[in-house]
Amino acid sequence: MSNSSSITQFVLLPFADTRELQLLHFWLFLGIYLAALLGNGLVITAVICDHRLHTPMYFFLLNLSLLDLASISNTVPKSMANSLWDTTAISYADCAAQVFLVFFLMSAELYLLTVMAYDRYVAICKPLHYGTLLGSRACVHMAAAAWGSGFINAVLHTVNTFSIPLCKENVLDQFFCEIPQILKLSCSDASLREAGLLVVGVCTAFGCFVFIVLSYVQIFRAVLRIPSQHGQHKAFSTCLPHLAVVSLFLSTAVFDHLKPPYISSPSLDLVVAVLYSVLPPAVNPLIYSMRNKEIKDAIWKVIHWILF
Repeated sequence: MSNSSSITQFVLLPFADTRELQLLHFWLFLGIYLAALLGNGLVITAVICDHRLHTPMYFFLLNLSLLDLASISNTVPKSMANSLWDTTAISYADCAAQVFLVFFLMSAELYLLTVMAYDRYVAICKPLHYGTLLGSRACVHMAAAAWGSGFINAVLHTVNTFSIPLCKENVLDQFFCEIPQILKLSCSDASLREAGLLVVGVCTAFGCFVFIVLSYVQIFRAVLRIPSQHGQHKAFSTCLPHLAVVSLFLSTAVFDHLKPPYISSPSLDLVVAVLYSVLPPAVNPLIYSMRNKEIKDAIWKVIHWILF
């Protein structure tokens, strides 16, 4: 019986069987990818170039855009290339690298979204202490902690996953390498190891979710006490985009990993994976710029500078 050392490549799940649908998938993902590159690139450029955006909130937004760019670049180009060249293969080393980057970037994004909730909480509920609690050094430390924690989690989960002997077919029911799909190829019963990975991930996500919810309960209580409608509108305009991004990211990711086995199917897994790994990086810049006048004005200045 073979094991993981004899597996040189994995076979990913194709989006379609016919050539026409494969090309449709290529062009659709190309459009989404270019939109993500453009949107996140504009946000990064605007935050760097506009001195009015050199604040903790936009510093964290800059980090979020960097994570989104790296995240969508990790999975989408490979999937596009597979559809264009009519292949589904990915090498063992590339698959391990993709698993590491998926877990690293998504874990870091979850931690960063939690830090951003804390930033909004301090800005609205403790405005007099904002400069003290969220100085430049503190912001750098919190962002570094988010990236570093994601890196450590990714190392532990990747090593744990690829140390399992694999002896079943090398077919993954997903368009990118994902830990639950790889564990299905285990020679032995990997249920305990899978349960351990699941418990760690769920506890981490749940802890971040509870912190975010509690932060926003306090935020909305404070906002409703603001006497002026203008003040309430400004507070909501900076909080609601973040809440929308958190909801989209967490709901789809948690559903993908916790859905009951009896409703699981390759097509459903494919759709849900697109919703949590492809869609958020493309729509996050749009969500943040829709209600935020400062970032919207800065982006228009960047576009005007580029064009004229």
